[in-house]
Amino acid sequence: MSNRVTRDTPEPDAAILSLSLSQAHLPRLFPLLQQGFLVKVPGGCNIRTILCQHLGLTPDYLENRIQTIFLNGKPVDEVDATIVGDGATLALSAAMPGLVGATMRKGGYYAALRGAITHREAKRATPEANCLVRLKLFNLLTREVGPLLLEKGIWFESAVLEDFFRTRPEDFWPGFLAVSLNGKELDLTALSAGPWPGGPDFICLKVMVRPG
Repeated sequence: MSNRVTRDTPEPDAAILSLSLSQAHLPRLFPLLQQGFLVKVPGGCNIRTILCQHLGLTPDYLENRIQTIFLNGKPVDEVDATIVGDGATLALSAAMPGLVGATMRKGGYYAALRGAITHREAKRATPEANCLVRLKLFNLLTREVGPLLLEKGIWFESAVLEDFFRTRPEDFWPGFLAVSLNGKELDLTALSAGPWPGGPDFICLKVMVRPG
């Protein structure tokens, strides 16, 4: 599956934190994808619309690779029928092993075993103009989709990023080649110490990977 994510650019007025680091060190940022990043979408969107139109995943990848979806902690079977509201958390995973994985798989044979915890579509309220949804990626998806999304740019609350970088150990930093915030170059000390210049509420993180 070579075509996983379509290309796009962040909003032009975003506060942008740009990182350049070596390929070998990119997985050090994957915990951020598991912790969750933000996607702004129109109100009333279903899961397929969010993942394919706004996150940029291809329909083939959604159907064949993303096997488990949780909305606010409940497994989901119907990506077209399930509407995601403002403030919701959407967690995505490739196939998980064992009976638990088979039971949680969307539309799977064992889905009936989890009837009490399966997400059921509630009565639809009037859609908000815009919704802010938190997405989390797990297992194979962090390695397959994560680098492409980080290259495009994904949103975080600035406090989340500041806390992440402030709490990294010393051996986290080798491999970082360049850092800038809104085009202004920063050194690694400024990135790890915080607070960052300007103090925006939200930041778009973009990562350029260099060989090595």
